[in-house]
Amino acid sequence: MISRQDILQTLSEFLESDADVQLDSLSEDLSLREGLGLDSVDLVGVIMRIEGHYRIRLTHAELETVANVGTLLDLIEAKVNANVAQAA
Repeated sequence: MISRQDILQTLSEFLESDADVQLDSLSEDLSLREGLGLDSVDLVGVIMRIEGHYRIRLTHAELETVANVGTLLDLIEAKVNANVAQAA
């Protein structure tokens, strides 16, 4: 199982490197668009990095429900841990 904190750290790294977002800390209630200033291109790039890193697939329908960092973490955590459970 991968911890939520590990996923948050990885997400922070991807946001800083791919979307050029400077972060001191990443709050779960922070909006991806307004709070972080991500446009659709930035968001797609970060999502692609997440999918490749964790070897998961996030569908368009799933991503439509994501508004803030916390809901994105919920989605990633569920997908990653489901893959870990399947592999076991």
